Amino acid sequence: MERQQLAEWVSGYERAWRTPGTEALADLFTPDATYLQEPYGEPVVGLPAIAMMWEAEREGPNEAFTATSEIVAVDGDTGVVRVEVLYGEPVQQAYLDLWIVRLDADGRCRHFEEWPFWPTKGRVSSS
Repeated sequence: MERQQLAEWVSGYERAWRTPGTEALADLFTPDATYLQEPYGEPVVGLPAIAMMWEAEREGPNEAFTATSEIVAVDGDTGVVRVEVLYGEPVQQAYLDLWIVRLDADGRCRHFEEWPFWPTKGRVSSS
């Protein structure tokens, strides 16, 4: 993968999060993709399960947040992205996250792993 391809994938991820429904996920993830919300968590496996998790996790397409990202590294099919998300207007929650993204030849993610850090909770997710 090239840095530009990963940047486009990250932009697509944010667009999909802000879009009603979960149809856009098929453009981002392979049918059998794995998605870890935290490094030692149970993986969510397969596009239908990822779609269910997304709908459960987000407030909806109008959720107020700002996301910024920086590509840290790309090696072969794997990229690492540092993401900062600020939720609410005014901001009520902030967190930093590292994403490990493995893309297939078509540019869809086959493995996604988050390493989130919540300022008020340390290395524990809010769920």
